[in-house]
Amino acid sequence: MSIPNELVCFTNCFLPQEDGSLIEKDLWIDGRRGVILDAQKTFFMVKERPDKVIDLGGNILSPGLIDMQINGAYGFDFSVFDGDDEAYKTSLQDVAERIVETGVTSFVPTLITQERSLYPKILRLLRPFTTATSATVLGWHAEGPFIDMAKRGAHAPSFLVSAPEGIKSFEELYGAENLADSEDWLMSSGSQSGVRIITAAPEVIGVMSTVGELTKRGLVFSIGHSIATSDIATSAVQHGARLITHLFNAMPQLHHRDPSIIGLLGASPHLYSPFSPITSKALYSGGVMSPIALTPMRFDSKTNIKSPVGSEALDEVETPPQTPMFKAHSSQGTSLKKTQSLAGFSLDSSEFTRPFYEMIVDGIHSHPNSVRLAYSAYPEGCILITDAMKILDPNLRDGVHEWRDGKRFVKEGDKLYLEGTDTLAGSVVTLDKCVRNFTRFTGCTLAESIKCATYNPAKCLGIESKKGTLRPGADADLVVFDAQGVVQSTWVKGKRVWGRN
Repeated sequence: MSIPNELVCFTNCFLPQEDGSLIEKDLWIDGRRGVILDAQKTFFMVKERPDKVIDLGGNILSPGLIDMQINGAYGFDFSVFDGDDEAYKTSLQDVAERIVETGVTSFVPTLITQERSLYPKILRLLRPFTTATSATVLGWHAEGPFIDMAKRGAHAPSFLVSAPEGIKSFEELYGAENLADSEDWLMSSGSQSGVRIITAAPEVIGVMSTVGELTKRGLVFSIGHSIATSDIATSAVQHGARLITHLFNAMPQLHHRDPSIIGLLGASPHLYSPFSPITSKALYSGGVMSPIALTPMRFDSKTNIKSPVGSEALDEVETPPQTPMFKAHSSQGTSLKKTQSLAGFSLDSSEFTRPFYEMIVDGIHSHPNSVRLAYSAYPEGCILITDAMKILDPNLRDGVHEWRDGKRFVKEGDKLYLEGTDTLAGSVVTLDKCVRNFTRFTGCTLAESIKCATYNPAKCLGIESKKGTLRPGADADLVVFDAQGVVQSTWVKGKRVWGRN
């Protein structure tokens, strides 16, 4: 009697590719090791065909979905810790095991701004892990507290802070061990791979100086909850920022003279415009952002006096013609290195790489037209997220639900806001629904939409060889979609962990 080879062949299926295309092809996996195989190479090496063949009936076999920003689910809030390590880990594992019903096989638990003493404790618990039946917890995402008061959203204002001592301020708040170099951090957690993301506002005192150091240590710096001007945002990217947190939300809206953070999607790889009708000689003083850098000025030619003007970036009133524009060219500002003049622009000798950007595609946080506009500008950088709160549950009814600190949510369909206000408080949309919405909002194919929830986030996080792909050697974390993008089954490391029948 022969021993089963534990090879599995998925047949009669369509496979999404890393370029957003869709091809009809079989997929082989090793059920014992939980990895994807090169079918041709495996056949010639072992001279065997898979013992198990699964006919998918013409459905789509996709890499598992990756949610880079999720605040909680199924009644558990990742930002709440009562001092019981085991209770926290148990609740986290429960989320990881249940969320596979939405097609998510990897996610990054996100902590929103909170009391500073909780960060080292919770981040210590959010180390990479997985079980045989759960989605993979990739690490952690700290959204705040180094964010701008003007764009705080639902974040508690009393907990917002600046970073007067730069990276030291970050280490004191998050815990130095949690910001250690990737190799040391992974070694201490016993993991081979993992991710850490920090959302911060680069215009906040001391934050810009941390971007390069955090990046060097293997963290992803994301620009968010910020009023950064175009120059400041560009400088942050040149220092190493590689992501924008929930595009369009908690940032200045697009203005033709200073497109701010959103404008990074339209940045040329080679050209940077120093044009600015409003100039400031002192953006930084002693390495600290000067208040004038955040205050747009109007020049009166009759009196030769400059005076402050209103700014949508600051007070969210109607946007005036003088939207803030500054040249952040200093020791912490935009470094243009060696440049050549070309038609009023500066030609940078080093290529500018646009950052990835997240979008909550629930039809509430961003209008479908805005979603399509962003995707049309930079499809390769698009990442779908949920930004879901603890009441995420596909079966949860509408109504009022408890949050924390005495506050309550109001859920109306996919809309979630703080009771008594019109402030959006994350979402309750699932990532598979975001994938379906995205095809309707942009007109892209289902395979292109899937790419934005698989390969793009994996590439942003630097884990595209193992997650978010169907390349040989990658983890066999898989999702079967029907032609409408509805999840039919979910597989983790080659084992079926959820299905409709």
